[in-house]
Amino acid sequence: MSGPLSGIRIVELAGIGPGPFCGMVLADHGAEVIQVERPGPGSLPMPRLTARGRRSIAVDLKRPEGIGIVLDLVATADGLIEGFRPGVAERLGVGPDVCLERNPRLVYGRMTGWGQEGPLASAAGHDIDYVALTGALGAIGRERPVPPLNLVGDYGGGGMLLAFGMVAALLEVSRTGRGRVVDAAMVDGASLLMTPIYELFGLGFWRDARGANLLDGGAPFYDTYETADGGYVAVGALEPQFYAELLDGLGLAAEELPAQYDVAGWPTLRRRFAEVFRSRTRDEWESVFSGTDACVAPVLSLAEAPKHPHLRARGTFVEVGGVLQPGPAPRFSGDDGRAPRPGPEPGADTDDLLTELGWDREGIEDLRARGVVS
Repeated sequence: MSGPLSGIRIVELAGIGPGPFCGMVLADHGAEVIQVERPGPGSLPMPRLTARGRRSIAVDLKRPEGIGIVLDLVATADGLIEGFRPGVAERLGVGPDVCLERNPRLVYGRMTGWGQEGPLASAAGHDIDYVALTGALGAIGRERPVPPLNLVGDYGGGGMLLAFGMVAALLEVSRTGRGRVVDAAMVDGASLLMTPIYELFGLGFWRDARGANLLDGGAPFYDTYETADGGYVAVGALEPQFYAELLDGLGLAAEELPAQYDVAGWPTLRRRFAEVFRSRTRDEWESVFSGTDACVAPVLSLAEAPKHPHLRARGTFVEVGGVLQPGPAPRFSGDDGRAPRPGPEPGADTDDLLTELGWDREGIEDLRARGVVS
């Protein structure tokens, strides 16, 4: 795809979760992203949706010739993404020092959960563990913490911030000519996403308890309600003018209810709202509030969301390789609107990339025969 990152080449050492997501975001905006995957039937099964827009080469990183090929790619690249535990890339021979010696302008992006140093740096973990330590998981839910899928750690605090860090460092390289190492840790990123909540907490406007605050379902005018058909609607009527439209749509009189921000009256408001919302179906409530500023929206399923008229009108979801999926974001003026290419099969571009690096047919066949590439 064309885009603001056209002309940028990124080498991505294949992983799972936030690393491929970062590569997808960069590729969506025009970067040439080359996945380096494991050869043979043991190839890491990359998620094909987040692998879109890439080229793929399958190389055995445990073989000196394989490392040599990766370093040859690094010499032609603007950036590299790796998601190993700290020290693994160094042991393989593709750590930052080696790569920056080969290409001093390289932006070396490192994606981990705990970061490159600290007591937990070498420990195993997953998104839920990383967000648990940041306060984010503890703030989400009612009686018990509820995992926010793996959006806060892996993708928002991880892959998205790594992509931002890569682009920021690439801008600096354009000025200084010197490469950078980007240490993107999910514990750091998830904590950063919590900045507004920590601000409210520090000012005394946020209780350190789940389901007791303005934005965590504690306020009855910022919550979800079940409808007559078992569906749900989301209500976000925070401002007084929006709250007035909510009451109007519900057929409730403000003078007969506790004041909006009377916390002691919230249980009464919640019971009344719940009773009224259960009187109609989700789609009926969507019709009632259509065209108003009550900030009420239907809670859609994964199957329903791509069909919503607003998302269809914007082309928020696109078809890539016959699969409907979220399209590139954000958008830029002059975008051509083309969908990304489907993700390649592992190693699909091995021969082409080796040829670009100067290998002839005989040499490529020898590498393949010895299991260095596939």
